[in-house]
Amino acid sequence: MFTRIIGFLVIVVFTACSQPVATQKNLSAEQNMKKPTNILWIYIEDQNPWNSAYGDDTVSTPTIKEFAATGVRFNNTMQLGPVCSATRSALITGQYQTTLGLHQHRSNRSSYNGVFLPEGYKTVPELFADAGYQTFNIGKDDYNFKYDRSKLYNAQQGIKGWQGAYDGEKFDWAKTLKDKPFFGQIQLKGGKHHVKQAAVDRINPDKMVIPPYYPDAPEHRKEWAKHYATIEESDRELKEILTNLENNGLLENTAIFWFSDHGMILLRHKQDLYEGGVKVPFIVNWPAGNHLLTKKGSVRDDLISGLDIPATSLALAGIEVPEYYDGKNLFADDFTGRDYVISAKDRMDYSFDRSRSVRSKKYRYIRNFHPEIPRSQPQYRDGKAFSIEFATLFKQGKLTPVQARYFDKTKPAEELYDLEKDPHQINNLASSEEYKAALLEHRKVLQDWIESTDDKGAYPESEQAIKETLDLWGKSCVSQECQTYRREHADTLQLPGDQVYKPLQWPNYLPKPNHPALPEIENLYRKNLQ
Repeated sequence: MFTRIIGFLVIVVFTACSQPVATQKNLSAEQNMKKPTNILWIYIEDQNPWNSAYGDDTVSTPTIKEFAATGVRFNNTMQLGPVCSATRSALITGQYQTTLGLHQHRSNRSSYNGVFLPEGYKTVPELFADAGYQTFNIGKDDYNFKYDRSKLYNAQQGIKGWQGAYDGEKFDWAKTLKDKPFFGQIQLKGGKHHVKQAAVDRINPDKMVIPPYYPDAPEHRKEWAKHYATIEESDRELKEILTNLENNGLLENTAIFWFSDHGMILLRHKQDLYEGGVKVPFIVNWPAGNHLLTKKGSVRDDLISGLDIPATSLALAGIEVPEYYDGKNLFADDFTGRDYVISAKDRMDYSFDRSRSVRSKKYRYIRNFHPEIPRSQPQYRDGKAFSIEFATLFKQGKLTPVQARYFDKTKPAEELYDLEKDPHQINNLASSEEYKAALLEHRKVLQDWIESTDDKGAYPESEQAIKETLDLWGKSCVSQECQTYRREHADTLQLPGDQVYKPLQWPNYLPKPNHPALPEIENLYRKNLQ
């Protein structure tokens, strides 16, 4: 598909909007605005870069491979967090989730607890809408703040969804918007796909290499194979989207961002700050402008943050990136990669914790602020077959010391890994005298970042927030915070939070939306939303 497209073309670049001086230098003087550039995010859940484009041929992913070959593949993209809602909140606001108070997973969803963005703050789709774009999001939002969805997505009547993909109304986006500039998000289930057993059975077990921090055991192998099967499905879905764009005459002038929110479901990947949790696939392809995008190479090893995705999206559309955004335009003349990328882990559902990571070119540093909390504290995957298998093998004494480390009663306050020598992050160098300089360097980077960004993870959650967690997860939450709340509020514990706390007052600058589904969405006691 792409080889036929790339061979011709009139240069169609950025937007009909007036382009700010700061943005003009970002690509090339040859830009001559005739037609706005569409921006499309293909946003995949829970998926690692195990595809042909990234050199993994365990399964065939021809569409992803060609998509990367004709665009720009980024090899070192680090997301903001190892869980969906924190990452998605950061990307849609353009700022660290920890700065805005959006860092606790699945928070601020009830009628009595919430966070509002500051007055005048514009999310990514709002900036596009202000510039005359149609905006839509097919699938989950999963944002940890209060918002009026109609102001973010003006082309589509949907509701706030946070589970699964393709939720809400059916929307033929390509046909409907073929003559209008758009910023769109299409959410793909990725690693959450329920693939058929036959698809899993087709994965060649001899090609799968289980990392040393996992046991080479049946359920782990099955989950590993399942993830490859979901990647095959993502390849098919990408082909369908590209065909839809082409059939509606949109492919040439649409800059497509293809990326994942975090790593796959296995323990130590999703919900952890190691490479498997936050290093994600990321490819940009824009048929009409690939010759501009590839000036720095079609394969880039720059260290980049997920926050660079929204900033670059705005820049490619010729929309000025607000100063309060933390991202950078990846295709700017002066962009040479980041020295450090910060990722954050906070409460995951009902598992309270706080860790921060600094990724540099050679090292990953992790600061665990609660070393007294074990990695294996109760969490939502405990009932899954691979977790049961892992715990059983531990109890039977059949794990290696490296594998058994996951079940330690405490975790180190600091971790430092030399990624060149130790890509699996097994050998913690934090106490090594040889690496003391690297430890101090990364420790200072994190401390400075915490202070300069006012990392909200340093502040305890409110009573309302803990009650919201209890309302949502009930007896599953055995963390100290939930136990303390139970003791101190025994008289009202059985009441739902909206009978204990006053409804949240929406600010004058953001009146409460009147969508008929809103009360239902705020009712966290509907278990079918989980």
